[in-house]
Amino acid sequence: MQVSIIVVNWNGNRHLPGLMAALAQQTLRDFELIFVDNGSTDNSVQLMEESSRAYGLHLRVIRNTENRGFAVACNQGIAAATTDWVAMLNNDTVPEPEWLARLVSTVDLAPRVGMVAAKMLSLGRPGTIDSAGIAVDWTGIAWDWRGGEMDDPAETAVREIFGPCAGSALYSKRMLEQVGVFDPSYFIYMEDVDLAWRARLAGWRCLYQPQARILHAHSATFGDASPRKRFLLGRNKVWLIAKNMPEPWLALWLPFIAGYDAMAVGYGVIQRGDLASLRGRLAGLAGLPTVWSKRREVQRRIEDVENWRRWMQPMVAPWQVPARYRHLAPGAQVKQAHKESR
Repeated sequence: MQVSIIVVNWNGNRHLPGLMAALAQQTLRDFELIFVDNGSTDNSVQLMEESSRAYGLHLRVIRNTENRGFAVACNQGIAAATTDWVAMLNNDTVPEPEWLARLVSTVDLAPRVGMVAAKMLSLGRPGTIDSAGIAVDWTGIAWDWRGGEMDDPAETAVREIFGPCAGSALYSKRMLEQVGVFDPSYFIYMEDVDLAWRARLAGWRCLYQPQARILHAHSATFGDASPRKRFLLGRNKVWLIAKNMPEPWLALWLPFIAGYDAMAVGYGVIQRGDLASLRGRLAGLAGLPTVWSKRREVQRRIEDVENWRRWMQPMVAPWQVPARYRHLAPGAQVKQAHKESR
């Protein structure tokens, strides 16, 4: 096998028929499919087994008795993989036939490539980019690079970016053995940002391949506005910065980070009337003693600080931050469709 495709699932049977049909059409056939089920109560596993037989795909199933989280399940798949490269793929995606072949063909285009990012398009608006990888600014805010932009199917230029979205990404097993896999304590959200940051500090690079195209139903598990998601994002952001931002930049940017976080919490309370973002950040602070021990290990592996610094995005005014997520807001699809029809 040339590559292992890892799909993590939790009660996602409604997405799986489209995913399996798309995988059966991949032009690169030399892959194994590892399906990690997080204690689903629907018929996901049965559906995957029947589909793999019907399409002639090489399937391996890992069954968890409970939802152990996206990060843990990804790590289980990585540990089971028998190949030098692993492709992470969300269960709510539909890859184009050339998706895997394009990802694999990109790894030799530059030295020290340990990650390749795909172009993820919105399933509800196929002409709109959902994510072209990860962007991070100096306050530790992470978002989907180019999210909301109109797609150009003819785009071919491969370029270097901070890191890939784990919803559709290729990772080197050799890189993962050096820097570690996904941090299981994150459960879900920002675990891919954390991994990319650690890899960057260790001297690894990420390329974006615009011809590795895939449709994605964004946040099909928890939803874009769920309190659970806001809690996890708030908590994991604290851990992300505490683990990965080296000195002296951590000391330099900490006042801005704290200020932006305070405004984000206040905005959440005013707009939604709940404290999910605040509770998340408090949980993150409570976990700092454990995170600080992880930080020492991450910082010990630093080989190339510039490999991280030159890909950080500039800080913007607080009122400009929500624009980075405007394409994810409820009703954005309807507004965009109306705009395009005019």
